[in-house]
Amino acid sequence: MIKPFAESCEQNQEPILSVIKPLFADCNAILEIGSGTGQHAVHFAAAMPHLTWQTSEQVENHAGIELWLDDARLSNLYPPLTLDVKQPKWPSLSVDAVFSANTLHIMDWNGVEATFKGVGQLLEKGGLLVVYGPFNYNNSYTSKSNEQFDGWLKSRNPQSGIRNFEDLDRLAKSTRMELQQDSEMPANNRILCWRRC
Repeated sequence: MIKPFAESCEQNQEPILSVIKPLFADCNAILEIGSGTGQHAVHFAAAMPHLTWQTSEQVENHAGIELWLDDARLSNLYPPLTLDVKQPKWPSLSVDAVFSANTLHIMDWNGVEATFKGVGQLLEKGGLLVVYGPFNYNNSYTSKSNEQFDGWLKSRNPQSGIRNFEDLDRLAKSTRMELQQDSEMPANNRILCWRRC
């Protein structure tokens, strides 16, 4: 099997790291939801050796992630757990934060709701949820390219699409999470950070 590679991960990993490194400075353990190729996990675990980075994905993507992990040989980077956000019971973990990149616009709305519910149950008070991706504000696109991307997403799956920040913030509040930070990122993306109250 050829090791999977996503150009977007290569391009955005340093900008993402510059934001999440201070957020995770006092953390010990991170769960990544939707580790994809595994590129982010390797890069972030190497840059933040003080914490453990737990990858997760649906089982069909495990082999690709494991190729990246095998090459990296990082002691603080853990093999992928099987996690579908809609599964009734998530793996039992003790983590300080949950990170996810470019997932909320891929899944359907039920999956988005399940993600926030699962994270709200997983995190203890003070725990962080940090998500990266494109978001709309007040039901409006932040760029023409995001509007075109949203159209492409919906052509593949009408249940997917760029999510409204306000809808996500309501879900967060329903699981006792309060917004801590909203950071502008390159290519019309954002990083949103909520803290469990």
